Amino acid sequence: MTAYDITGLHLEENGSGGPLVLCLHGIGSSCAAFAPQLEALGREFRVLAWDAPGYAKSADPEGEFTLDDYADTAAAVIRERGGRAHVVGVSWGGVIALRLATLHPDLVVSLTVADSSPGSGTTPERAAGMRARVHELADLGPRAFAERRGPRLVSDDAPHELVQRVVDTMAAAIRLPGYACAAASMAGTDLRGELASVTAPALVLCGDKDRVTGPPASQVLAGGLHKTAYVIVKDAGHLANQEQPERFNAWLLSHLHIVTNSKTSKG
Repeated sequence: MTAYDITGLHLEENGSGGPLVLCLHGIGSSCAAFAPQLEALGREFRVLAWDAPGYAKSADPEGEFTLDDYADTAAAVIRERGGRAHVVGVSWGGVIALRLATLHPDLVVSLTVADSSPGSGTTPERAAGMRARVHELADLGPRAFAERRGPRLVSDDAPHELVQRVVDTMAAAIRLPGYACAAASMAGTDLRGELASVTAPALVLCGDKDRVTGPPASQVLAGGLHKTAYVIVKDAGHLANQEQPERFNAWLLSHLHIVTNSKTSKG
């Protein structure tokens, strides 16, 4: 049982037919981050993008909320919407997606993990840096925090309109205690030991100009997963799905088609 009542969860949806795709955003974002995917995938798939518990329009979790709780909440959404889903996770959302695939393998048809990592618990320094963000948010407030951190999420060549959209999305999405729960879930996680147990076919993508997690972290994921393809998205920072949506969507759709056709032929 999940520790979160999903009636308090905000979901954006597009498409009325086809397989289910669930999109999980990064730690400084919301469902708004997946606008390009909702539009492109909705022609063939039923696409859902959540505001994670404690973010944007979703209700706050009660008490401590762990990575397993986020994964269980995502599992509850999938069960409520039909039983199985392709799961797309960006950054923190990718970490949740990977844990979801290990806890609830029967619910995950495929994974797409973009600009992500095994978690921030891989070193004490990374864990401490993640926990320090909570104090930074408390001191600065959402708007100033977003203005400080948002521009690093895209490449130096990103248009001003995208930078502003990323900052605005972050400022509107994050608050305490939700962000603190998310940061704690990242700081306490190192998925390297469980990647080999993931059975779902996976696509790992990373922007070539990602300055946050970067290609090395994505390579760890790709190397640890058995059924995986690894793609570098040219001219993209940490938010490859927003900065280069056409390239990102082309790879994502190709992955979804391959998996869907494979399942159909075996069925």
